[in-house]
Amino acid sequence: MQSKITSGAMLKAMREKPPLVQCITNYVAMNIAANVLLAAGASPAMVHAAEEAGEFAGIANALTINIGTLSTQWLEGMQGAAKAAIAAGKPWVLDPVAHYATGFRRAAVADLLELRPTIIRGNASEIIALAGGESRGQGVDSRDPVEQAEDSARRLAKRQRTIVAVTGAVDFVTDGARAVRIAGGSALMPQVTALGCSLTCLVGAFAATAPEDLFGATVAALATFAVAGEDAALGAAGPGSFSWRFLDALAAIDAETLDARARVSVA
Repeated sequence: MQSKITSGAMLKAMREKPPLVQCITNYVAMNIAANVLLAAGASPAMVHAAEEAGEFAGIANALTINIGTLSTQWLEGMQGAAKAAIAAGKPWVLDPVAHYATGFRRAAVADLLELRPTIIRGNASEIIALAGGESRGQGVDSRDPVEQAEDSARRLAKRQRTIVAVTGAVDFVTDGARAVRIAGGSALMPQVTALGCSLTCLVGAFAATAPEDLFGATVAALATFAVAGEDAALGAAGPGSFSWRFLDALAAIDAETLDARARVSVA
């Protein structure tokens, strides 16, 4: 059940050799996602144009795709990048933001799922709906608790032969056989725009660092976020001060701290 190397060791390795992560993410998330990757020790590249996304995916160490502000042109870039990442043997992460909201989004996600994402990260409502269940999600907001999505995540992981991460108050990660929960973070995190989208990019960074242990890499990314969230909340007066404190906390985490404080339990 346990990874061969610790989350802290993965974080240290990432900082020693920063991976280049292509982040096709939404307009709202670009700035914070880039800053999150830089604070953690990775190198972000926001390259989404159809004319170059596929070519760049062959250069990058990992690809992340977030459909938050979807358009036909962006979808073409996403598909080209995913195909190129697969051809180059690079991991790619799908964030199916509000995929159930419109027909355009449902069709787009169906096409992307056919390209076999290495890892899927979403909130509980997104994962329940992606597995074929009835969620209470409204727009980008999750109205379902993580524990209610656990069975859906297991089914989705088995069906897609992928790793599924459900994030919320207590995160859940499964590959269909193994499963763990990661506790931590702060209640202020959902009040800061695009932190979840940024986490998807960080999952990509850890996946690039430890492609031989993608389950462990996903857990490491979520544990890093959870510890940073706890630290940022200590002096925060609200979501505004939490936001900049989170980046500082993320940059301050070292391998020893992460291994000592990560709260990961077998599910």
